[in-house]
Amino acid sequence: MAGRWLGRYLVPALVAALFAAPLWFMVVGSLRPAGSPPPRTLELWPAEPTTAAYQRLPELVPLFRYLANSALVVALAVPLTVLVASLTGFGLRLLPRPARRRALLGLLALLLVPVTAVWATRFELFRLAGVVDTYLPLLAPALLAVSPFLVLLYAWSFGGVPDSQLHAARLEGAGWLTIWRRLALPQVKPATLAVAVLAFTFHWANFIDPLLYLTSGDRYTWPLGLRFLLLLNPTDWPLLMAGCVVATTPCVLVFLLAQRILLSDDPLAALRAKGRR
Repeated sequence: MAGRWLGRYLVPALVAALFAAPLWFMVVGSLRPAGSPPPRTLELWPAEPTTAAYQRLPELVPLFRYLANSALVVALAVPLTVLVASLTGFGLRLLPRPARRRALLGLLALLLVPVTAVWATRFELFRLAGVVDTYLPLLAPALLAVSPFLVLLYAWSFGGVPDSQLHAARLEGAGWLTIWRRLALPQVKPATLAVAVLAFTFHWANFIDPLLYLTSGDRYTWPLGLRFLLLLNPTDWPLLMAGCVVATTPCVLVFLLAQRILLSDDPLAALRAKGRR
């Protein structure tokens, strides 16, 4: 009984505390008085908490414009990533076993290619296409499912769909797109949720692509705004921590929402209940 209690409550609580501790100290650091240096000792709560750092953020950088730009990119890129990754993963599921094995090995090989190896080539292609300083280069990774890992995740999940169901649907006259949408996707909802969360995190925190392709200040995303904040006032620790809290909060909220949906008995009912609130 004690071992079961430890495995079910204590160990998850310790793991959660391990990941939550940096977030907590980041919040605590943002509530220190303006210009305060980092604490020399462990500080669970500042002696004189203040929200002055959050009030100063919009004065130094166009906070809400940058956040709106990031939200726009995420709103377009996440559904596109899920669509491409799920279609590609389902296509791998339909391949004969030898061809599927070769395709999976190819995806694993692509995972070993560093992103830095294609920066120059991608920039030249986008420059020749005349789409630099637009959001198209920021959405381009979504057309490739962001990462082969997301395709592999879907391919593994679709592997649990029985062949008998696919053959039965084909005998009923359903096309492969209909089977993907109405039969396969509903059976891999946890994979879809995981891909959506990972895609959100990638596009929300993407710093390199906006830095490479955006030149107009009114199109900058928040990761760039956070970098400019560091350049403007590199010694104001509470201000920088406030900017990090603003950047991190959406990812934390999305993760908590996804966790609640995954742990519920009826994910769709949990999502509808969250929406009504």
